[in-house]
Amino acid sequence: MEHEQTPPDPAPTSPPPGPYHAYWQANIRYVLILLAIWFAVSYGCGILFAEQLNRFSVPGSGFPLGFWFAQQGSIYTFVLLIAVYVWLMNRLDRRFGVRED
Repeated sequence: MEHEQTPPDPAPTSPPPGPYHAYWQANIRYVLILLAIWFAVSYGCGILFAEQLNRFSVPGSGFPLGFWFAQQGSIYTFVLLIAVYVWLMNRLDRRFGVRED
């Protein structure tokens, strides 16, 4: 007797409506906002406004502020944004009842 295998269910073509869709939309919104902030700090402060920021220096080091943003500030901002993303996602997980303990 041969075993008949049932074909796997086809993958859904669009996300199901409801709480999962709202959760995903909130997640994407957080990511886009945080990436926009990182872009503004790294590109804006490190390149576009570097000349204006170089009028000021970083206290204690004497480095021009525009140079500091290009070399260190965007990295610090990225690490801070990761911590903010974790905090936001934990809050979102609690709101939608998918918190991991």
